Amino acid sequence: MAVAYSSDRYLRIDDAAPDVWSPMSGFFRTSDGWVRTHANYPHHAAALRGALGLPADADRGELAQVLAARPSTASAHEVSAAGGLCVTVERERPAVDASLRETPLVRLGQIGPAAARVRPRASEGLLLHGVRVLDLTRVIAGPVATRTLALLGAEVLRIDPPGMAEPEWQHFDTGHGKTSALLDIGGEPEHLHRLLDDADVVVLGYRPRALDARGLSPAQLADRHPGLVVARLSAWGFDAASADRRGFDSLVQAASGIAWIESIDGETPGALPAQALDHTAGYLLAAAVMELLRRQATTGGTWLAETSLRRIAAELLGMPRTDEPASVAPIESAAHLQHFDVDGVRLTTAAPALSLGGKPLRYSAPGRWGRDDAEWL
Repeated sequence: MAVAYSSDRYLRIDDAAPDVWSPMSGFFRTSDGWVRTHANYPHHAAALRGALGLPADADRGELAQVLAARPSTASAHEVSAAGGLCVTVERERPAVDASLRETPLVRLGQIGPAAARVRPRASEGLLLHGVRVLDLTRVIAGPVATRTLALLGAEVLRIDPPGMAEPEWQHFDTGHGKTSALLDIGGEPEHLHRLLDDADVVVLGYRPRALDARGLSPAQLADRHPGLVVARLSAWGFDAASADRRGFDSLVQAASGIAWIESIDGETPGALPAQALDHTAGYLLAAAVMELLRRQATTGGTWLAETSLRRIAAELLGMPRTDEPASVAPIESAAHLQHFDVDGVRLTTAAPALSLGGKPLRYSAPGRWGRDDAEWL
């Protein structure tokens, strides 16, 4: 499990570790505290520089200098308003987390009527044989969910917008067993809905309000595609204040108080040793999808599962903790890795943490991002 949760750290492409973090991402001291930025995607880096009046080729040092002269809240607000990602680094708020923990960790519910669907009998070891999953997610949490569904036999088709490339290493880390295609869902909505007509599951990982505007709200999907299982995740939540807010695991850690808990010296914020909120969300969402497929096959209906990184952070913050972590033996990682040749690229990735019937499962090779047709096999 430790290797699976830290899969990006074990990834090797032609025997080299990828550059996972942009120099424009990370913690920065401000005039009154700290902020954390996320600029791994070029469009987010451009928005960050633009909001702060920096030239397009500004480096980390120039960014640090500008942020050091500004208040945290002002920088976070201006960068966010420009489409970038920057949050203030906050202390833990136990009352807020306790309130969040009163809500389900993963919310499940029926959102419309539909007849039960008849699916092919599962093949040996392939619990989701015959299930089609449309993957509209990016980064880590959503792709981990759909990678898990593919591992268990589902046909997973990932769709991404043209002109917004996913870093190759990111897809190699989470693209196992999937096909990957490019489709402008705004320009070709009927193509997307034709895919949804033949899907059993759709997994949504973009901002909820942005999806609503594309006709992909749970209510719209239930109306047009009865019998579908809809799974969606958000960084911050689904209420009106959160549904349009951009976010990533590292930013939720910073804003929820985890960064200060993980501080080594109490003066500089830190981070968890893995993108634990993302991975947890992915596995929980995959489990929820399987449960809802069972319900749909048994009683019919159109179903929704949803969770957020912020809700998972609240759960983590409510768990027992210690100031002196127990000593842990070094991980012998070799047994928990897989090796592939993908179009001549030598690839080493983390193996699944899951087993079935006492036997460890193994991934199929990831393909190349965006190289397949936007069609079911």
